Amino acid sequence: MAHVINFAHRGAAGHCPENTMIAFKRALELGANGIETDVQMTKDGQLVLIHDETLHRTTGSPEWVKDVTLAELAEKDAGSWFHEDYRGETIPTLEQLLEFVKPLDTIINLELKNGVVRYPELENKVIEMVRRYGLAERVIISSFNHYSLVECKRIAPEIRTGILYMEGLYEPWDYAKRIGADALHAFHYAVIPELVAAASEQGMPYHPFTVNEKSEMQALLHAGVAGIITDYPDRLAELLAAEGG
Repeated sequence: MAHVINFAHRGAAGHCPENTMIAFKRALELGANGIETDVQMTKDGQLVLIHDETLHRTTGSPEWVKDVTLAELAEKDAGSWFHEDYRGETIPTLEQLLEFVKPLDTIINLELKNGVVRYPELENKVIEMVRRYGLAERVIISSFNHYSLVECKRIAPEIRTGILYMEGLYEPWDYAKRIGADALHAFHYAVIPELVAAASEQGMPYHPFTVNEKSEMQALLHAGVAGIITDYPDRLAELLAAEGG
C-alpha cells in the first residue's frame, strides 16, 4: 500500500491548530505524505489558507476573510483557540506553504473555498502561483464548486482536480470524467468497496474525507482507496506501516 496518499486534513488538525504552518510541519513529522488545505482570498487579493469564510472560529474576530487585507490578517492569532501553547500562530499564505513543500515530495491538495464567496480570479491566481513554484505535478485542486474545477482544467489541463461531494452520486467516475476531473474526494460515508472497485476500473482514484477512526481507515484501505484525508496522519501512517505500505 506504499502508493496510498496520507493527506493531513488542514495539516495535522487533530494535533495542532488547523491550517497553520505548525500544523503542516507537524503533519509531515507524523508520517503524512500529503497536505490538504483551503484557499481563500483577502480584500487585497492575496491567497491565504483558512477553512471558514469568516475569522470567528479560529481567531475570535468577526470579520470575513474577503473584507480584511493580508496585513490585517497577519495580526490575528490563529493558534490560541486550539491551545495556549500555539498563541501567535498566524494564518499562512499559499506562498508560504508552497515555499515549504517545494524541496520535499509532498502532494498538496488545495481546496478552493468558492462556494459561499465567489472570489474573482481565484482559479487563475492559484494556478499561476502553483506554476511559479513548479509544483503542477504535485498539486490536486478540489472544490465543492465543480464549475470552478472545469475552469481550472480549462486554464491548466496539466493540474489534477478532485470533485468534492457529500452524497451518494450515481457512478461518480462517469460524472468526474465528463467534467475532466481526475479524482473523487467523497465524504467517507459515500464510499463503499463496490464503488471503489468500479472507479478503479475506470482509472479514477478515491481520496475520501475526513477519516479519523482507525477501523474506518482500515476498511477504506482494504476497499482500495488511493488516499485518505485525515486529521490524524499518525493513525493512518501506523496502519500503512503495519500493512507493509
